[in-house]
Amino acid sequence: MNAPLVFAALVATSLIAQARQDVLVRSRSSAVPGAARSPAPRTATAAARKAYPSYGSVERLSPAFDALVAPGTPMEKLADGFTWSEGPTWLKRDGALVFSDVPKNRAYRWSERDGVSVFLEPSGYTGSALQFREPGSNGLTTDAAGHLYLCQHGDRRISRLDGKKFTPFAEFFNGRRFSSPNDLVFARDGRLFFTDPPYGHALLDASPLKEIMFNGVYVRRTDGSVGLVTSKLTFPNGIGLSPDEKTLYVAVSDPKGPVIMAFELAPDGSAGRGRVFFDAAPLVRPDRPGNPDGLKVDTRGNVWATGPGGVLVIAPDGTHLGTLVTGQPTGNCAWGDDGSTLYITSNHDLVRIRTLSKGIGF
Repeated sequence: MNAPLVFAALVATSLIAQARQDVLVRSRSSAVPGAARSPAPRTATAAARKAYPSYGSVERLSPAFDALVAPGTPMEKLADGFTWSEGPTWLKRDGALVFSDVPKNRAYRWSERDGVSVFLEPSGYTGSALQFREPGSNGLTTDAAGHLYLCQHGDRRISRLDGKKFTPFAEFFNGRRFSSPNDLVFARDGRLFFTDPPYGHALLDASPLKEIMFNGVYVRRTDGSVGLVTSKLTFPNGIGLSPDEKTLYVAVSDPKGPVIMAFELAPDGSAGRGRVFFDAAPLVRPDRPGNPDGLKVDTRGNVWATGPGGVLVIAPDGTHLGTLVTGQPTGNCAWGDDGSTLYITSNHDLVRIRTLSKGIGF
């Protein structure tokens, strides 16, 4: 979620009203066959795709960081031209990355061979009557069998993609519809943990569409039931599990309290109050925009979390080891290829970096 937009929506009613009108116009335009579209995103190189322009910088704060990213390793820009890129996940069977452009209600596919192309449209809102600030898909992930799951802002649910059909996977808690599911992670036993902030709605928490009066973190159990993990976070966002699955990490993208929380999990998925794992507030400055958003965990237990200025790399004990500095509000990241490449959705851009670590599940 773009933190500057969140802040504007929270404090400026007039700007919110204008944003709602803008969204309505965009929604109508995308719903009409033949309507004008924004320029197509661009792959960063020519057909050979053997070299890509460097991007941002790598900040090393601890010698331990050298064991995660080799000295001299650059970030590379693979494609650009997106409105707000989010939710990347790797499709192992296809050897390709898919990711969301949330305001455009569109998901893209990128591969080394084919470059970037539209993968799904619509991706998050299949209707036309309602107005949403960000209607598209957000977080994406796959299960152990390789099926793709999408957090759908506009349809206010999590769905599985079956061919070209969306099959609802989690829609309600205690009979009430979710607000706009944001990010998700599977446990090895098939349980799905996910966050549900109000970012899809034009009025956020004040939206008349909101049916659940808190912004929750949930678990969808293998029997289809949905349980509440916590209702105490203001804007829960990115989510991930430690390698032993005993700790659940949740990013809170609240400008007044930009933190990453850690919850110790019971076997049934319930959790206690949680603790602050990392406080990002001291890192916020004009040249490093953004708040905690998406995150991923590697096999060593390090948390790779988007935050002020890029991707923060945080040791299991909470030590900030280094930062992949994008200089942009950065939505999310995901492991791909053999599990050692980190793909990053950096505002309008798609970026990657080769690491010496490996993501869980590879």
